[in-house]
Amino acid sequence: MPIRLVAIDIDGTLLDSRSRIPERNQLALSAAVSKGIKIVIATGRRYDFARPILDLLRCPVTTITSNGALVRLPDGRTPLRRLMPRSVAFDVLGATLPWRDSAALVFDRPREGQVIFEQIDREHPARRAYAEHNQPFIREVAPLEVALTEDPLQVMFNGSIVSMRNLMTCLRGLPMAPLISLAPTEYESRDFALVDVLDAGCSKGSMLAAWMARQGYRRDEVMAVGDNLNDVEMLETAGLPVVMGNAVPELLGRGWTMTAHCDDAGVAQAIERWALD
Repeated sequence: MPIRLVAIDIDGTLLDSRSRIPERNQLALSAAVSKGIKIVIATGRRYDFARPILDLLRCPVTTITSNGALVRLPDGRTPLRRLMPRSVAFDVLGATLPWRDSAALVFDRPREGQVIFEQIDREHPARRAYAEHNQPFIREVAPLEVALTEDPLQVMFNGSIVSMRNLMTCLRGLPMAPLISLAPTEYESRDFALVDVLDAGCSKGSMLAAWMARQGYRRDEVMAVGDNLNDVEMLETAGLPVVMGNAVPELLGRGWTMTAHCDDAGVAQAIERWALD
């Protein structure tokens, strides 16, 4: 069957290592759309954090953001959304006190208060940069539990790879583990990792599957391209999973089809070879 839908991650996939979109990727996306192929950008980023990238694209795209919690159409409408019950988020916060300095609540809100930290560690380079880049959307509330006035999209953590792996071990061992999903993203070169805690069963893959069912796409009509651990379910959902040449070892070892490195326009190579050819 021909490919009718392509789902693409952003960081380390659509973007190169300098966080730029290679021109060849732009041309491949436009060529795919001109042939009637639909593009879904699936990312761990919040929608507003992804917007600067989406605005650079020269074709309309549907987005899956917050690691599967939200679907937005090109016109900004939200046809699908998965929120975490605030009672579950409350329990997650209570069970992860040793990681509280890196914890944040993420809400589906227009602007201010989308991301709430208890206190931002501005001595930490990555956290300071994140806070400065997202300043219009961030608030500080102590304790974080006070901010749970509505169901959030997710509880978000960040830190060293070892710290975040320990966090996941902690969460997986809790009685409440069946009520949550974990979406990790690791950057070994920077010893930095993110862990998003979402509603049970929520992932890029589950939301992509829901969107495919809603739009009438068969699994063998879908290609997905990704590079990190939070892309696993999305890749498993697609009939043609493609991993980037710069993907983490856990993805490269699965025997999936591989494309070029993000610095060599691996997304374009995948689209040209398996969707347009």
